[in-house]
Amino acid sequence: MPAHAAITSSVPGIRIDLPDLIRLQADARALRLPGASQVRTRQAGLQASPRRGRGMAFAEVRLYQPGDDIRSIDWRVTARRQAPHTKLYEEERERPVLLICDLGPSLFFGSQGAYKQVRCAQLAGIIAWLGLWAGDQIGGLVFSENDIAVLRPARRKKSVLQLLDALARFQRDSGSTPEGQSRSSARPLTSPLDNALREARRVAHTGSRIFVISDFLSLTGDTATLLGALSRNNTLSALQVVDPLEENLPDHGRFAVAGPDGPVWFNASDRRFRRAFEERVKSHQQALAHCFRTSAVSHHRVVTGEEPAQSLRHILGPRGRIG
Repeated sequence: MPAHAAITSSVPGIRIDLPDLIRLQADARALRLPGASQVRTRQAGLQASPRRGRGMAFAEVRLYQPGDDIRSIDWRVTARRQAPHTKLYEEERERPVLLICDLGPSLFFGSQGAYKQVRCAQLAGIIAWLGLWAGDQIGGLVFSENDIAVLRPARRKKSVLQLLDALARFQRDSGSTPEGQSRSSARPLTSPLDNALREARRVAHTGSRIFVISDFLSLTGDTATLLGALSRNNTLSALQVVDPLEENLPDHGRFAVAGPDGPVWFNASDRRFRRAFEERVKSHQQALAHCFRTSAVSHHRVVTGEEPAQSLRHILGPRGRIG
């Protein structure tokens, strides 16, 4: 397809449009949060209450203690272990879910499965549907190199659709830009990721569930501080979208990678080039590990060659919570 094709056109693996993002409801249903179908109140959500009792979602089974409600005794476990055990439940309540989605130039790349920008949009879409069905407020920040869309969390389907629309509009390739944005050769003075994290601090309410979905190639010395500030009063997870070719070169051969000034050729058989490439990858991985460790952020890798629903299946906890 020509580079000037409309960005609302879906190109398998390269670009995903709004109808396809809406159809991600099917993938989200397969990952439906445990207990979400049992919610009968507007107070249900991803946030776990510290209070335990006869709530919405099952938490665990433990030994019976004096004062426990005998109606909560788990008779099967009691019979199996020959000691009285009781079920515990945890109350869930609505909370804002904020999705910070990176659709910058470095994500217009993929050697397996799909481009990173497509995987970012798919991950955000699935999580948004899951959060909506769990009764949470959904919002997000979608950003590219020179633009950002801020969607404040709200508990309605319209909010999810607005987020999906932004994800579709902000996707780009080497020959197109987001709607309403003129193309410029000038590079931003600061990291778009850092700018989005600063904006998120203004938008996020205390106690929010925040997901940062990016390749984190625009990491700076300020990123850890910004992530740490966000995670201090919120629950934050970083979903790093990675393409295998970014970390491991082919054994040999000449290859071209698209760049802002045209294709860049490299020779995978060149030992000096391979050594420099491996050192750069190692340095970035160390910086990234240090960033997530010092900011106390839960970190998960998502590979482009794997379907996003499958990736989230590995990431989701026993009660459907990431991180």
